[in-house]
Amino acid sequence: MTSSTPSQHSTSSSAIAVVTGGTAGLGRAIVRELASRGYDVAILARGQEGLDGAVHDVTSMGRRALGISTDVADVDAVEAAASRVESELGPIDVWVNDAMVGVFGEFISTDPKDFERAFDVNFFGFVNGTRAALRRMQPRNSGTIVQIGSALAHRGIPLQASYCAAKHAITGFNESVLTELLHQKSKVTLSQVDMPAMNTIQFNWVKSQLPAHPQPVAPIYQPEICAKVVVDVAQKPRRRTWVGEPTVATTLGNRFGSRIADWYLAKSGYSGQQAPDVTEPMLGTNLYEPIAGDHGARGAFSSRSLSGSPQIWAIRNRTAAYTAAAGVALAIPVIGAVRRAMSR
Repeated sequence: MTSSTPSQHSTSSSAIAVVTGGTAGLGRAIVRELASRGYDVAILARGQEGLDGAVHDVTSMGRRALGISTDVADVDAVEAAASRVESELGPIDVWVNDAMVGVFGEFISTDPKDFERAFDVNFFGFVNGTRAALRRMQPRNSGTIVQIGSALAHRGIPLQASYCAAKHAITGFNESVLTELLHQKSKVTLSQVDMPAMNTIQFNWVKSQLPAHPQPVAPIYQPEICAKVVVDVAQKPRRRTWVGEPTVATTLGNRFGSRIADWYLAKSGYSGQQAPDVTEPMLGTNLYEPIAGDHGARGAFSSRSLSGSPQIWAIRNRTAAYTAAAGVALAIPVIGAVRRAMSR
């Protein structure tokens, strides 16, 4: 196991956060956002060059960082990494489970080993991280765990059966553990933040059977705005947060119109996950081994990605949003009264 040495730019009294899968995509954006808000950050991921880059991002903001090469599907490796974080940085305050890999293709033609490997990372990686965090947080009766969920935790789509299965499993797992913490009257908090499609590097290194370049289902969001919501939740925990209008529409739409969703996704789900106009070559697959290099947070779809939305603004500014909604609610009867008076 290789790692990066922690910088000594700040004191050990700083809040300590752990991010799994923190070298690329949303995880990398979360690492940067945490550091910008004063956290010292440990990054658990596999590729050394990505770890070095993420560590540099954190130390360049004057915070301490520790990168530990970790396969989150390995329970012993995650436990050892958590012990090292607490030994070298201090008690873990926030643990964010984000690590993921992807397999694109129809279920029946997907190699069973590939399916199981993706599920191991995308589900058991979260289980292993949650266990390691709770073993340290529960005796202290403090700490926050944030699970990165997805709209696909509530609605399965074609060509991503393993990923959808894992995200659904995370939801059930999270609800079970949450009720146990509530039973214990624990002050440890557990949150799930469900994401929309994002412009991340994962679409350049998923294992894909598709004839064209894989792409997230539009509308697509930049990972940085989603990372801000994750850190908001880490600082002010909420049990469930849906990010972006598509996540809200997908979740509610499947609850009240699942048969319509079945039909729509059968019709559009194949073409909607492919980008024939993207000619950028794939980087290979990171399913079993990391891809060399430091690839950052964003993928190949910046030109068609959003940096915010009204729904994201509202969940990040709840007081202002509630005040505005209340003002509108109060204004409606007043306007109606004025109109009636003027019509007399």
